Amino acid sequence: VQLVESGGGLVQVGGSLRLSCVASIRPFSSYAMGWFRQTPGKEREIVAAISWGARRTYTADSVKGRFTISRDNAKSTVDLQMNNLKPQDTAVYYCAAKYSHYDVVPLLFESDYWGQGTQVTVSS
Repeated sequence: VQLVESGGGLVQVGGSLRLSCVASIRPFSSYAMGWFRQTPGKEREIVAAISWGARRTYTADSVKGRFTISRDNAKSTVDLQMNNLKPQDTAVYYCAAKYSHYDVVPLLFESDYWGQGTQVTVSS
């Protein structure tokens, strides 16, 4: 099983990036997907999540109105569109998958699988 992230990089304040995660888990449509981020010395935190049928999404307050999560079950991908980036968004971003019986975002997103992470750096 693999989750492979791409799209990270260096961007200026106010800029945009789109992260993408391709998953080899099957069936992809049975997994809620999430994006987490982590900075040195801090715990990994959830940024956004989406249910397996995309009926429900969750976005952390710190990124609400700036970040949007989406998925394409036909392509087994989940994306994170990040707009109006701020220096505090600098982190390693991880894609995560959690099996879910229902088309909801799990209250406690304890991931079954993780990607290797992609660095996002926002310069001021």
